[in-house]
Amino acid sequence: MNQRPKQALSIGFVAKRCGVKVSTLHFYETKGLINSWRNQRNQRRYHPDVLRRVSVIKAAQAMGISLAEIKQAFAKLPEQRTPNKTDWQALSQQWHQGLNQRIKQLENLRDSLTGCIGCGCLSMKSCPLYNPEDSLASEGQGPVILNRNNQPS
Repeated sequence: MNQRPKQALSIGFVAKRCGVKVSTLHFYETKGLINSWRNQRNQRRYHPDVLRRVSVIKAAQAMGISLAEIKQAFAKLPEQRTPNKTDWQALSQQWHQGLNQRIKQLENLRDSLTGCIGCGCLSMKSCPLYNPEDSLASEGQGPVILNRNNQPS
């Protein structure tokens, strides 16, 4: 992305077109997810393919993929290019297993919280959140029973 394109997009245009705030683009840039350059008037300019790159970032985030994982995936692309259709297929396959694990964990969470939500007291002995006198501290941090029930099988 060292070459300046024939068509340069302003940060306002990119933000509006992608449905994000200008500050989001600044944040993505500080994280190394997108690149810009400054024109002669010191204004940020973007290559048109940044629209697709931001779309990929937003789609991945909607699936629960972290920015660190997105950056890692982008780093594997030749010359840090914007993902094309083939790249997206490879990325989505790479994230597929993790997404299935998250879905299973969310289903287990939903199913195990039904009792608590039903009674509302959070004091049932079978409640995955209840831990009287922190008796489960030796087993780990956080909601130990809930975490135990949500381990991938």
